[in-house]
Amino acid sequence: MLTESKVIDMSMVDVTAKPEIYREAAARGKIKLKPETIDLIRKGKIEKGNPFEVAKIAGILGAKNTSSLIPLCHPLPLTNVDVDIEIVDDLTVEVNATVKARAQTGVEMEALVAVSVALLTVWDMTKQYEKDKTGQYPSTAIQDIRVVRKIKQGRTKQ
Repeated sequence: MLTESKVIDMSMVDVTAKPEIYREAAARGKIKLKPETIDLIRKGKIEKGNPFEVAKIAGILGAKNTSSLIPLCHPLPLTNVDVDIEIVDDLTVEVNATVKARAQTGVEMEALVAVSVALLTVWDMTKQYEKDKTGQYPSTAIQDIRVVRKIKQGRTKQ
C-alpha cells in the first residue's frame, strides 16, 4: 500500500542514444466461444457483421495507438501491422498479429495490444450470442495472450 510520504519515481526509458534498427514482434491469443457462436461466424450470420473483418481493423488501430493506451510506452513509427484471425476448432478463435518498425525500441507491446483489441472486438461482436439467461458469460474467455516471436536486426551499438 502506498503512503503519502513515498515518492513514486517513473519515467519512459531514455532511448535517445540507441540506434534505429529493424524491429519485429508477433503475438498470439485466443477467445473461447460457444459452438453455436462459432457456427454463426462460419455461416456469416452475426448480426453486427463480420467480426473478423472488424477485429482486424481494430487490431491494426490498437497497435497504432499503443502509446496512447500504455502510459510509459514510446510512440513508434510502425511500418507494418498484420492481423490474422481464424477459427481453430469448434470453441476457439485465434488472433495472430505481427508488427514491424525501424525504431530505437521494440514493438512487443504493439503486437500484444493488436491481439488484445482484436480479441475484445470479437467478444463485442458476438456477445449477444454468448450471454446466458442471466446476462453472464460463463463460457466466453480470452486466453493465452503472449509474444511468440521478437526480432532485432541491424546495428545494435553506436
